[in-house]
Amino acid sequence: TGGWVYQEAFGLTGLYDIRNGKDEDRALIRALYRAALPGEDLSELLSDLFAERDDVLSLVAVSGDDVLGHVAFTVCRIEGGDAELALLVPLPVLPAQQRRGIGTALIGEGLRRLREGGVARVLVLGDPNYYGRFGFATETAIVAPYPLVPAWRTAWQSLALRKNSTVIDGHLIVPPPWMRASLWSP
Repeated sequence: TGGWVYQEAFGLTGLYDIRNGKDEDRALIRALYRAALPGEDLSELLSDLFAERDDVLSLVAVSGDDVLGHVAFTVCRIEGGDAELALLVPLPVLPAQQRRGIGTALIGEGLRRLREGGVARVLVLGDPNYYGRFGFATETAIVAPYPLVPAWRTAWQSLALRKNSTVIDGHLIVPPPWMRASLWSP
């Protein structure tokens, strides 16, 4: 299937595969987001990203016909710069499958692929306690597309994918699906 098979090393009792998301996964992915992140309606963002973009890395963790988790990274850039960056979509895992290493495996595989593809830095607006485990830290040099409320300041984070990478600063330019103020505020 083109993915990796993960098992007990990641705290799982069974096997699952990580592979690229496919068109036929889209309904299951949208249902997954509704189940895992009920307070966030990301269906329009996901639909637009899938329909309009060919530079989105979409990965799913699957077991049989079940989509257990999903992660997507959208290629972005800094205004006036040429470094490729990626913006991470909030990561859902089915509630019954959480705390079993699926999210860790999805992010790890995504970061590996982005690094190999030459992406310099990954950004996320998410829980610092969760993403900090991967090395993400509060981002102060890259400005989000919309002003962040003070409570979310530490949630704006980044991770350099190359050792000794140069400092990247400026305004983040995101594709049109990300240009909704509601995605950047409570």
